[in-house]
Amino acid sequence: MKFIIQRDRLVQSVQDVMKAVTSRTTIPILTGIKITATAEGVTLTGSDSDISIESFIPKEEGGDEIVEIKQSGAIVLQAKFFSEIVKKLPTDSVEIEVLGSLQTVIRSGKSEFNLNGLDAEEYPHLPQIEENNKFHIATDLLKAMIRQTHFAVSTSETRPILTGVNWKIENGELNCIATDSHRLALRKSKIETENNANYNVVIPGKSLNELSKIIDDSNELIDIVITENQILFKAKHLLFFSRLLEGNYPDTSRLIPSESKTEVIVNTKEFLQAIDRASLLAREGRNNVVKFSTIEDRTIEISSNTPEVGKVIEEIQSQSIDGEELKISFSAKYMMDALKALEGTDIKVSFTGAMRPFVIRPLHDETILQLILPVRTY
Repeated sequence: MKFIIQRDRLVQSVQDVMKAVTSRTTIPILTGIKITATAEGVTLTGSDSDISIESFIPKEEGGDEIVEIKQSGAIVLQAKFFSEIVKKLPTDSVEIEVLGSLQTVIRSGKSEFNLNGLDAEEYPHLPQIEENNKFHIATDLLKAMIRQTHFAVSTSETRPILTGVNWKIENGELNCIATDSHRLALRKSKIETENNANYNVVIPGKSLNELSKIIDDSNELIDIVITENQILFKAKHLLFFSRLLEGNYPDTSRLIPSESKTEVIVNTKEFLQAIDRASLLAREGRNNVVKFSTIEDRTIEISSNTPEVGKVIEEIQSQSIDGEELKISFSAKYMMDALKALEGTDIKVSFTGAMRPFVIRPLHDETILQLILPVRTY
């Protein structure tokens, strides 16, 4: 195998596939990146058997030559060393050549590295996915949907299914739901599916997080293919495979209250900053708790009290408060996560009592909601 390639394109592809490479793997060859050169261009692959990423660098694009293939072939190189080397090479072009016994030479300018390669034949094959059922979604919408839900997945392995985001597709609508049983994030959007297929799958939160880091902010469409135990995202020159979590996701629709006893409309940014300030004294240990109470004249009081540190009280004006008076306590972190995920300048918070979950929505937007369970404080 021998080719010459533009360094910046190689660096970008290496960074993308590195997102799937981990040092903690039971299959030693997966600590490497597989490099395949064919007449069409160069393909890099990284995998940790949960996530696999394949990045393709075409021979030419828009009339520019990116890769000059001198001899096709494949090799696996240690990801840790290869990625560091490529980043620090001195010139804009890189030559990679595999000599006898898998010795690989990387040349750039006056610099030359020799790396011991591994046999590409031993690298596990990526899942072969039948593409008869696919749908597509704009990349920027997909990134938004991931950003607005994935933070609410559980980080504890006691219920593995909750470490993923539930994607339900029916009647041309995609519903994304994440919950760690203390809070819930929901985002839905209309999408176009072929032959009105319905799906109900759970995608690991970690996979979605890595995916959103790699794909560009553009309105180009990304193809999504779902099979029994895998999901494939196909962007331009990029394939991203993730395994799906096994098991049934709990029915969360019962959690979301349909009526409320107190409704508050408030400016998102003011509310977020007030919670942030109140949490400054509530960060000790696990009791990251702030208290929220409505007082007359559309005023909200936000306070926090940590006996060994001190206390903070702040009042903010809301646009309106309807319904019963209310005192409630909740996690400042959960509230701030939720507020950062919502779009829009104003939000509506709907409470159904001091010990019941409450719902936060942007005003005039039914496609997104955040739900938080209060904290008991006596």
